[in-house]
Amino acid sequence: MRAKIVYFALAAVLVVYFVLVGSRGVMLIQQGTAITVAFGVAVLILPFIGAWFLYQTTRFARDANRLAKELEAEGGLPVDELVRTPGGRIDRDSADAVFARRRAEALDAPDDWRSWFRLAVAYHDARDTPRARKAMQRAIALHDGKPVRAGAL
Repeated sequence: MRAKIVYFALAAVLVVYFVLVGSRGVMLIQQGTAITVAFGVAVLILPFIGAWFLYQTTRFARDANRLAKELEAEGGLPVDELVRTPGGRIDRDSADAVFARRRAEALDAPDDWRSWFRLAVAYHDARDTPRARKAMQRAIALHDGKPVRAGAL
């Protein structure tokens, strides 16, 4: 719950920032000179890029949470079997061992979104965020019956 509150607070701050930047862009365009109009248009593009990124991130998080709830209802969420250091960090060898099993599961069932979801969690635990995101995107696409882009495990 705390993560949701922080996420929505940061999203609200970003929206306020987008409005402020957008208003500055409009003010520059209203100046009417060639340079200020060019700068104003460039400044206006930034909030649109930021809003698109915020939308994509929010949609991804919502879809991943939807899959997690469904998998939890089925009793298929991965169990936390990782060894941790005294400081609470995940032991790298432990994460690698779990990752190897999850990768084998995904190779055995490449069309099962559940195996890709668990692989995404294993990637995350192994601190490989880009691959975790790609594996989760694949799980979402498989779940929703959308075309899946080919990618390496």
